[in-house]
Amino acid sequence: MTSSLLMPRGRPRAGETGGRRTAGSTAPTRILDWQHPQVVSLLQQIDTPANSGADLGHVRQIAALRRAHQWIAAAVRPVYSVQDERPVSEVLRRGRGSCSQRLAVLESVARASGVATRVRGLLVDGSFWYPRFPRLHRIVPDQVLLAWPEFRLEGLPATLHPTAPWLGVSELFGSLDELSDGHGGGFTNAGPETLFDALSRTAVDWDGVTLCPAAGAACDLSAYVLADLGRFGSRDELFTRHGQTLCPAARLLAEPFLGRRRSAGGQVLSG
Repeated sequence: MTSSLLMPRGRPRAGETGGRRTAGSTAPTRILDWQHPQVVSLLQQIDTPANSGADLGHVRQIAALRRAHQWIAAAVRPVYSVQDERPVSEVLRRGRGSCSQRLAVLESVARASGVATRVRGLLVDGSFWYPRFPRLHRIVPDQVLLAWPEFRLEGLPATLHPTAPWLGVSELFGSLDELSDGHGGGFTNAGPETLFDALSRTAVDWDGVTLCPAAGAACDLSAYVLADLGRFGSRDELFTRHGQTLCPAARLLAEPFLGRRRSAGGQVLSG
């Protein structure tokens, strides 16, 4: 049993007919504050010059994003934060963040290097988080809002990527079919691994298009998707339009405790 008591009220959360589309952007936002010295320093550490994306070509752009992902996975400790709108510079300063916040750091790196990003808004059934909170099902929100990043990579071959020039973060380390054939065995949402970290080794498929192995944990997570809200120019725009997973009062009360608690699996009620 999930709960709707902690959800924000008065926010439209139905998928739009035909799907919402956007061209994305490289512009800084309040959340994706990539001009901040904290993000500039990160680019230097992963050897990715600012505004270099257009000159690298899609293969080297993907390589740079993979380096950034690996750095974030190692340096930003996963916690159960519920503040989706926390600026990336603050996440880096604290050295800890939720899956949503760590994905925002990756988006900021992309924008800083000249690669446009956008996010897909997904409403995920709260039961997906039951393995994280086996004794607290009653306080798990019935809907969790995910901001799932996409990167615009010019030259990305449409024969291999039907969504080209856009590459979803699920395919940053290979196509979904390639990742599903690996050693990963899907994502259980129950072990020590975070969803952010799992992207590098297994398919994370929200659309049910992947040929997943018959045995092992699922890589097809489409059964948990309640609604596809479409694409948004930034996560700032998504949260402005649809709110965060928890209402402001719930975030205020929960953040001091959850924001420092190490995630057992990196998933967090804010997505």
